[in-house]
Amino acid sequence: MLKWLSRSNFDFPPLDKALHEPNGLLAAGGDLDPQRLIQAYRHGCFPWYQDGQPILWWSPDPRTVLFPEELHVSRSLAKFIRQQQYQVTIDQAFEQVIHGCAGPRDYADGTWITTPMQDAYCQLHHMGVAHSAEAWQGNELVGGLYGLAIGRLFFGESMFSRADNASKVAFVTLVQRLKAAGFVMIDCQMPTQHLHSFGARAISRREFASYLRRHLDETPSQDWTSQADPLSLS
Repeated sequence: MLKWLSRSNFDFPPLDKALHEPNGLLAAGGDLDPQRLIQAYRHGCFPWYQDGQPILWWSPDPRTVLFPEELHVSRSLAKFIRQQQYQVTIDQAFEQVIHGCAGPRDYADGTWITTPMQDAYCQLHHMGVAHSAEAWQGNELVGGLYGLAIGRLFFGESMFSRADNASKVAFVTLVQRLKAAGFVMIDCQMPTQHLHSFGARAISRREFASYLRRHLDETPSQDWTSQADPLSLS
């Protein structure tokens, strides 16, 4: 039976209580209080719902993740990156990035990144938990992505692109900086061909939970959010 959360109840059910159909639905209700969101990610679930629905909390099995050392950059993308058409920064335009991610898509009606969702993650950004990577062409923001960094784990949320390969360049830059700082895993949540092309793969929910237990309270080896340098890929 699906557990309903109240505004005062921050306790998520065990991950193995998630439904098989739809895959990973763990709980519903509650709110987007920043502390609840942090607890959700630490527990192994995330919010994903459409406007007009109650807040739905998910922990799919299997879980799609990317291990930074397994990042795959295609020859064509590596060549594009070497051309340095975009400058990539970290945490310089979080609100612009999440607004970009919430914009209309050719393949979808509406957005799950509702205004309350944007407001909540902007609060997490001000708390130093949510981060963005931005791709710039001159003074124009042409792509980016955002997610949460807790311990030595990064929980990716969404990306957008307004120019060729812009979000890909931002993503590769972010992964390389996380790798240099000792991050061990990037949560990609759900499988897509786009993520698989970068080397993302599926692991079981049980294995995902083991990474949470081992690495959520560890400290990165360096400040990875300082100004990003141009990538140099051979």
